Amino acid sequence: MEDEPPLVREVFPELVAELVRLLEEEGEHWLAICVWDVRMVGECGCGDGFCQSIRTVDRPQGQPYGPGYRCVPLVPAQGDLILDVVDGRIMYIEILSRPPMRRRGAVAGVADSVGGASGQQLDLPA
Repeated sequence: MEDEPPLVREVFPELVAELVRLLEEEGEHWLAICVWDVRMVGECGCGDGFCQSIRTVDRPQGQPYGPGYRCVPLVPAQGDLILDVVDGRIMYIEILSRPPMRRRGAVAGVADSVGGASGQQLDLPA
């Protein structure tokens, strides 16, 4: 069996807690439950220092989501958090203009921070 990507809540617990709270405030109760179980398939990869976005499913880049797509913008205290959702499934978490997020726990093959304003990768002990 192939290893599954880590749960976002295991890598960025503060982010998921914030997403749950903001989704509840927006009346997005189903998504508040779903965000708890999304997996971190990969980083955006755009290279922009202000972007820390997370891909939660594998899909061809540059392709439209198609029917059932909706954008769910949230109102955090700092920066932007926007979810791409298709038929109730969170496909992408857009994280822009926020302080660098720090990873929790040891995640094999994954750097300890994502993008952020500094654009630096931190090497933290596991």
